[in-house]
Amino acid sequence: MKTSLNLQDADSFYEQLLDAHQGLSEADSALLNARLILLLANQVGDAGVLKDCVQAARALPAQGGT
Repeated sequence: MKTSLNLQDADSFYEQLLDAHQGLSEADSALLNARLILLLANQVGDAGVLKDCVQAARALPAQGGT
């Protein structure tokens, strides 16, 4: 699992992600996130790496105190 920045243009990707959510309801935004996760997981393809990523994401502290 890569833990250092590996995006060619992280700022542009973040902007694309925000733009993709523009005007969506909360439910549609969650659905977009789920679809994107599945598409990216398919690109990674390695079950072990995906498991490590899920565990790492789960271990991150919650934002906003929740």
